[in-house]
Amino acid sequence: MRIDVISAVANILESPFNESIIKRAQDKKLAKIAVHNLRDYASGSYRQIDDKPFGGGAGMVLKPEPLFKCITNLLEERKYDEIIYLSPQGVKFTQKKANKLSLLNNIIVICGHYKGIDQRIIDKFVTKEISIGDYVITGGEAAAIVLIDAIIRLIPGVLGDSESALTDSFQTESGFDAPVYTRPAEYEGMKVPEVLLNGNHKEIAEWRVEQGKKKYKKVKKKNI
Repeated sequence: MRIDVISAVANILESPFNESIIKRAQDKKLAKIAVHNLRDYASGSYRQIDDKPFGGGAGMVLKPEPLFKCITNLLEERKYDEIIYLSPQGVKFTQKKANKLSLLNNIIVICGHYKGIDQRIIDKFVTKEISIGDYVITGGEAAAIVLIDAIIRLIPGVLGDSESALTDSFQTESGFDAPVYTRPAEYEGMKVPEVLLNGNHKEIAEWRVEQGKKKYKKVKKKNI
């Protein structure tokens, strides 16, 4: 899989994409992430990438020219399955959407900034708008990290344990993981549930499903 990320503040993405699971995926040649600094596609001595919105109002808008040039250059190099714009108006990002995106070959991710991007870019290129939640953050970079991390970990061979991604939260029947424990079996007077120590895999699996459901109901009740 190849993911091209377009950002107005590309330096923010350097560390997250060069650590942990995402780095491992790239080292194994299972994924390629290319970050494109929008200012590299801007013209003029100041390489301006934003301007005031037509009609007035607060904030700035990312100009169409640099984005148009960057996306056009990428499309000349290869075919993309999706061109995603991360915005508050997008469809909510879920595990099911991550699963579907992980099956694609080439994706472009556009990080919004300021008040957003010129609508003409969305009309011309964007195939999907995605939101990671109903709240406001400074730019799309943090959302891009969340999106890409969720996708990359699903690619076969990225995780050390081939079952890890399949048993993550929101992949299970209940949607939540059961409580997890490790050695020692007793600490500070607190014991690990006996069912996890008896070696009966069927009972353990049933216990985990039931505990995940209990967690889900508890959280849902709090959010009502």
